[in-house]
Amino acid sequence: MSPKHSAQSMKPATAAKKLGVYLPATPEEFRARETTRAELEELEKNPPEWLADLRRNGPHPRPVVAGRLGVSISGLTRGGLTEPLTTEQIDELRQDPPAWLAQEREILKKVRAEEERLAAQQSRKA
Repeated sequence: MSPKHSAQSMKPATAAKKLGVYLPATPEEFRARETTRAELEELEKNPPEWLADLRRNGPHPRPVVAGRLGVSISGLTRGGLTEPLTTEQIDELRQDPPAWLAQEREILKKVRAEEERLAAQQSRKA
């Protein structure tokens, strides 16, 4: 039995964020109205062609770009990337990574290692 969802709706920006897509690239009818939780769930289960295409080819929002490049969102900014990128542009950066990308990957790797160390330290104290 699935839990009942309320008819609570969300703004287009929130729905786009939850779907992992760049809002300005979505169809006008998506941007023009709010989305209910049930509609969002349906979009996740059975994505329409526009959603599948956006997820596959982009343009992608910054959190998706950062994740695909293996850096933080701040790292993107430090690297001078402030605009959304397509899958093709992301793949080009991955194939021939500039110096800033390698540096930002190392920074993120160190940050995550430190977070893990602190979490382990906290769990030993508890």
